[in-house]
Amino acid sequence: MHVPDGFLDVPTSVATAVVATAGVAAALHGARRDLDERTTPIAGLVAVFVFAGQMITFPVGAGTSGHLLGGALAAVLAGPWLATLALAVVLIVQAFLFADGGITALGTNVVLMGLVGVWVGWFGFRAAQAFLPRRTSSAPLAAGIGAFVSVPAAAATFVALFAVGGQAEIPLGSVLTAMLSWHALIGIGEALITALVVGSVVAVRPDLVAGARDLVGGRPLEIREGAGA
Repeated sequence: MHVPDGFLDVPTSVATAVVATAGVAAALHGARRDLDERTTPIAGLVAVFVFAGQMITFPVGAGTSGHLLGGALAAVLAGPWLATLALAVVLIVQAFLFADGGITALGTNVVLMGLVGVWVGWFGFRAAQAFLPRRTSSAPLAAGIGAFVSVPAAAATFVALFAVGGQAEIPLGSVLTAMLSWHALIGIGEALITALVVGSVVAVRPDLVAGARDLVGGRPLEIREGAGA
């Protein structure tokens, strides 16, 4: 999903950079009310997990690559505002230190994964919750559904951007076929990983999962002391 330099023209890249900047600014504002002793370490762990997962990439054709997006997972665990910030930080580090995704395409990648991936995943999760029993055990399935829909949504957004400002000499139909077909398969893997991770956390500490916190009645933070304390 990482878009390289020169794949989109300058106006399109500038436009996505503006949208990404506005999205991150909104996330900074929105995250202030979400930060507490629970969410801060969860956001850090989510960023590390997504960073590691995104470093495992494979080509999907048309000059792009596929990998775990992690937007829905981050949103369910830490909330969408913190998830947007975590994905933005991951993408910035990858672009500047690992040359994974272009510098001029950084705004595009933040839009695709940090905004579309996170927020489509979050709303997909909430929509699935509306049709599932209101209990914490439903959270993994809802998270998996959100993750599945987020991946082709991000891929479709890229195709739309390429249709507007694509620079590569690749037919739009080839880009559309490669992106949507491969990312539909990636979405299945993303759904499974997301459901497994969310299910593991929910089974132990449902109060640490932002998407399930309203189902546990604001359970207080537990601090376990050592036996000798």
